[in-house]
Formats: sequence, C-alpha cells, structure tokens
Amino acid sequence: MTVSLHHIVIDAHDLPALARFWAGVLQWRVLSEREREVVIGPDENAPVGICFMPVTDRKVVKNRLHLDLNPGADDRQAEIDRILALGGRRVDIGQTGTETWTVLADPEGNEFCVLRPKSTLTA
Repeated sequence: MTVSLHHIVIDAHDLPALARFWAGVLQWRVLSEREREVVIGPDENAPVGICFMPVTDRKVVKNRLHLDLNPGADDRQAEIDRILALGGRRVDIGQTGTETWTVLADPEGNEFCVLRPKSTLTA
C-alpha cells in the first residue's frame, strides 16, 4: 500500500474565517466545520484538502512550509488582485524584485506565492 497526501493542515486562530479566505482563493468550498477543525476542498472526493486546526500562539517567523499557487493561463495580476481583495496582503521576505513569483500572506500572516503560469511541476 502506498501513502498519499490527504490534508495540508494550517494552524489558525479564527478557523472559519481563514477557511473561508482559502476557499475563496482556491475557489473551493467548506466541506466540514467543527469547533476544532474546518476542512475545505474542491469536493468531498478530492484527493487532497486543507484542514484548519486551532492554535493559541501567534505566528512570529517566516513559514517553514508555504503554498505555491499557479494562476494558470489567466492574467496573473488579476489573480493577485482578486486574492488581495479577499483579504490577502503583500509581504516582503527579502525578495530582490527579479523573482517570477509574488509573495503574499493570508489574513493570519501565513506566506504563500503566486507563481508565473506553469504547465508542469518542474517548469
């Protein structure tokens, strides 16, 4: 038997609000909402979802793990603007200005990147 990725877990102070933000960004939906766990995904049978779990301490350093988002063939800047309108914000983690990605953060400060459009995992 082979293991597979089931959930990406994100610690959160406000589980429902952060889940709604990410559901909006990814155009997914909330699949399960409990007091100590909120799960989002494209549908209940999707191979991977995101699970939000409660945390009491606040984020103080750059994430050790972050998500890279592929804007597809659509307008990358339009996707960045859409994410900013949902509550994301631009962050500076030492970029030089020549990167092919834009660093943003969700409402609780978790960094993520919007890449240039990609068609493969390695290109």
